[in-house]
Order: sequence, then C-alpha cells, then structure tokens
Amino acid sequence: MTALLEVKNLVKHFEVSRGLVRAVDGVSFSLEKGETLGLVGESGCGKTTTGRCILQLERATSGSILFEGRELTTLDQSELRAVRRKMQVIFQDPYSSLNPRMTVGQIIAEPLAVHGIVRGSAARAARVKDLLSRVGLLPAHARRYPHEMSGGQRQRVGIARALAMEPSLIICDEPVSALDVSIQAQIINLLEDLQSEFGLTYLFIAHDLAVVRHISDRVAVMYLGKIAEMADRKTIYDNPRHPYTKALLSAVPIPDPELEMKRERIVLGGEVPSPLNPPSGCVFHPRCPIAVERCTHEIPVLRDLTPGHGAACHLAEIA
Repeated sequence: MTALLEVKNLVKHFEVSRGLVRAVDGVSFSLEKGETLGLVGESGCGKTTTGRCILQLERATSGSILFEGRELTTLDQSELRAVRRKMQVIFQDPYSSLNPRMTVGQIIAEPLAVHGIVRGSAARAARVKDLLSRVGLLPAHARRYPHEMSGGQRQRVGIARALAMEPSLIICDEPVSALDVSIQAQIINLLEDLQSEFGLTYLFIAHDLAVVRHISDRVAVMYLGKIAEMADRKTIYDNPRHPYTKALLSAVPIPDPELEMKRERIVLGGEVPSPLNPPSGCVFHPRCPIAVERCTHEIPVLRDLTPGHGAACHLAEIA
C-alpha cells in the first residue's frame, strides 16, 4: 500500500545571528490513509516545525516530503495551491487563528469561495450550516464572532474550517492543549468521529502523552529535532525502549492511587540542550541515566528492534 504521506530525512535549520538553529534534524516517517500518528515531545523539540514543513509554511532545508505521490519540496506556489486543499491544519490557539473581524459563517465560507468548492452565496450558507452541525454547533453560531464563543466552540469552528476543504490529511497542532480537560475529551471524540466518517488521516502533534494515547494508532517521540522512538500505541506505552520515552511515560499520572504510589519515577537531570549547539553523538546523552562513552560521540540511528518498533538508542536492547 502506498503511504498518503512520506517524510524522508527532513531537515530544517534556521539562520540566526548566533549561528544555525537545528529545529528538525533528519526526521523520517510515513502515514497511511485513515491513520493517526501522534508526534510528541517537549516544547522546542521540532514537532510544530515538522508540521509546518509538511504544509510548506516553512521550506525544508533538505529532505523529501511526498504527499499522495507528489514531492512537495519542489512545487511552486501555483502548484502548491491545489495540493494545500487536501492538507489542512487545526491550530493550537483557537482564538488567534480565527479572524476577529469575521463572523463564524464568513470564516468557514471564505475557503469555500476562494477555492471554488461551493459556488453561490446561498449554497455556501447551506454548506456552512451543514459543517457547523457536523462539529456540534448550531446554525445560529454562524452569526457570532469568535470573541462571543467559548474556547471549545472556537476550536470546533477551526475544525469546521479545516473540514470545509474536504482534505485527506489534517495536521492537528496541539489542538486541545489550550482547552479545559473536560473540553479536551469532547474535541478528541469529535476528531475520532470525523475521522471514521470521512476517512481522514491525522498527524497529531502534542506534548501530552495521555491525550495522544486516546487518538493515535502509532506514536513518534521527538527529542531535540530527532525521532527517539516510534511504534504502535500499545507497544510504546507497554514496552518503551528509549530512556527518554520511559522518562516521559513515568510522568503521566495514573488514575489508580495505589499504582501511582508504587511506580518508579524517572527524573531527568539538567535542561534540554539548545538547538543552536546540540550535543555531539546522541543528543540525549547529557541527560540519559544509562549513557556510556559511545553515546557521547556516535549518533544512533532509528532502527527496528522488532517489526514496526524503532528506537534511536545504542543500548535499546538492554534499556
């Protein structure tokens, strides 16, 4: 089966006055149609930059991005316009991503008009009404402005706007991190329902492993611009092999108080190094509890430990 999206050795460096920021440094993964890949890691690890490069909001320094068999990195703006219709994004902040001077109806109708998906104002109004109902909003919400709605309602508007383009891929960039926990669950359930209804494919970017566990089929863990570990959801939560993944999972709360008290916490020392001056060898070695001399000078490759379960760690077999 041909993957909907294939990212190979993606690199994105930013030039700043003090040198090069290595935001994304050799990331590779693929996404099958109808699948959800969770991309997780601490702030500044390169998750959002990866998503922006796929959308061509940032041009990659090097590497390949194949979407529906087309190489995106070589397309010009006119060619990208047609492709972008099939790739949409749901942003982290549902307020700043919506135009405050436009009503909800205008916000959702605008891409329908720009791309010529629905012609005629009456037909667009009917389509807006349909999209609002699909995301759990009322037709009356079309007349409201973003500031008149709650955070959860605004995020539903953002989802409706993305859905309006009839995309095959949606990049969800921390879509629930700005919302209350009770609202987070509603939005996650909505995304899952829409995925099954329309056959959507998601790249779900987040720092919250508990949220990713609910929605993802596979999970890729990023650290300082590189993928540390990647596996299906069950494997990565039940049998993590990279020390960084283990540390992240040890910080996820467990509902059972007895289990929570008994389990081992892994506290990482030090701070995340600067992408301006990443460590030599394995980028995680300065904070790694099992690092050896080899880790300080030899860069580990992301290799399969078992079919479909890869880790970029020299000591993954014994980790």
